[in-house]
Amino acid sequence: MRKYQRGSLKKQKGKWVGMFYDSTGSHRSRVLGPVKSMTKTQARLAVNKFADEANAKVDENRVWTFKEFVSGPYFDFYGRKWKRSTRENNVNRVTVHLVNALGDRPLSSLKRDELQDLLDAKANVPLSFSVVDHLRWDLSQILEMAVAEGYIPRNPASLLFTPKGAAKPVRRVLNLKEVQIYFEVLGQRERLIARLAVIAGMRPGEIFGLTWGRLTATYADIRQRVYRNVIDTPKTNQSVRHAALPEGLLREIEVWREFSAETRPEAWVFPSERMTPLSKDNCWRRSMQPKLAKIGLGWANFLVLRRTHATLMKALGVDGKLVADQLGHSLDVSQNVYTQSPVETRLAGLNQLEKSLAVN
Repeated sequence: MRKYQRGSLKKQKGKWVGMFYDSTGSHRSRVLGPVKSMTKTQARLAVNKFADEANAKVDENRVWTFKEFVSGPYFDFYGRKWKRSTRENNVNRVTVHLVNALGDRPLSSLKRDELQDLLDAKANVPLSFSVVDHLRWDLSQILEMAVAEGYIPRNPASLLFTPKGAAKPVRRVLNLKEVQIYFEVLGQRERLIARLAVIAGMRPGEIFGLTWGRLTATYADIRQRVYRNVIDTPKTNQSVRHAALPEGLLREIEVWREFSAETRPEAWVFPSERMTPLSKDNCWRRSMQPKLAKIGLGWANFLVLRRTHATLMKALGVDGKLVADQLGHSLDVSQNVYTQSPVETRLAGLNQLEKSLAVN
């Protein structure tokens, strides 16, 4: 049976030619228009229309397997909204954990209880709570799309839940004393990188994606990041922001500028030996983690540093919305995911409540 298609394009004698399979499986081509007056996007939309019409005729009586539906319509449609990094993660997670388990099963054969059994088994591997929860969401979204397309009558994943046994992460943070020690053991470059993470609350990709032209007298203009050695746009729309920089951190940046070989506006603030953006993983493994491990802080990676920023800012009484804007998060994520409340902080509040209720 022919798999789901999107059609393809080629240039031929100055014209866009679209290629696709018709409902009988025969290969077809259509001249879409001249290259001079038709953009590639317009040509792509045109050939997609032919392909969709053929798909619709085939799909009327088609029995979709889970693998065919996911690798075809699902990834094709949702892949258009996912960032490159998000797509890589989502495709890998769904393929490894769901397609490998359900691949040849017809969509109509999937039942709620067996899907819940699959999540339970993943939790017992054990996978983290976050991964299992993502898989629950993936199943629901995949099968909801199948319902919308008319391939199944109802979504068997709509009532699935994340098993209680799934391992929940311990979100550790550094206290003030640990932060001071953390900074002390690092060299000049790595200390500045860590201070940008803890004090300015910046993501590592944003730090390594900084150019000198993006640094002003009061803030860092966050418009790009480096993710897996690829220069990309920030993680979300909220991540595009002006991250405020305090006076002491700005002075340290200026000292680093004096030691930098290249300070043109487009030059990287933290370049590699090849003058490309410094790799986060290499910086952590080679220059930071070994020194931190010697003092018992090797666990405090970049994610810990961002959580530490949020937690310390809350302890100082800084308004939650200001912290969220600095981090480039929604208030909900900033408060409920990144900000931790140490027992000592809660105890102080409870003591204050108890004293207010004391009978004179």
